[in-house]
Amino acid sequence: MKHKGHKNGRRGKIMYKIYYGTSNNSKINFMKNLTKDLQIDIIGINELGNIDHNINENGIEPLENAKIKAWHYYRQINKPVFSADSGLFFENIEYKDQPGTNIRRIGGKRLTDEEMIEYYSKLAEKYGGNLIGYYKNGICVIINENTVIENDGIYSEKFIITKEPHQKIKEGFPLDSLSIEIKSGKYYYDLNNIKYNDESLNGYINIFNKIKEVFYE
Repeated sequence: MKHKGHKNGRRGKIMYKIYYGTSNNSKINFMKNLTKDLQIDIIGINELGNIDHNINENGIEPLENAKIKAWHYYRQINKPVFSADSGLFFENIEYKDQPGTNIRRIGGKRLTDEEMIEYYSKLAEKYGGNLIGYYKNGICVIINENTVIENDGIYSEKFIITKEPHQKIKEGFPLDSLSIEIKSGKYYYDLNNIKYNDESLNGYINIFNKIKEVFYE
């Protein structure tokens, strides 16, 4: 089956269109920037209008939730779509305090950005002021009913979540204000030319390169 892209007049290249199954504009803009040189045109699914975002994300692993979301959106729009989900895991904490896939939903409540910063700051304080953590990411890409790409092995580098928030807060990525690079001991926000979680970003780029192999002229 041939999948058609569209011409990008500025660069004269074929751009392959895929919808990002999320309502988080910060994540959409981040992914657009990540893929700007890959001939992948990331489109926020909200641009189609009348999208149902009511999803029961009850998966234990990130890939399970990514698949739930991807199929939920694909069945609405019948166009190529991808979704991603992350789990946050800390070393040396009690099981009941391990967020896993419930990074933003604590005790059955979906936290705001400000509430997340407060909650994880207190969690770090509970364990001595700093926590060593990492993200595990799962991605599901649905090109059509018969072509599905999955990856559940995308890990970030380990980093510190600290009890003292940085003065800078980025909407949609609240935990960045608590994140410190282990090697330098500095907030990521205070590092120059920083590429957050390089290994994780490389994992996403590899997925999008696989998508390009499926889309062809």
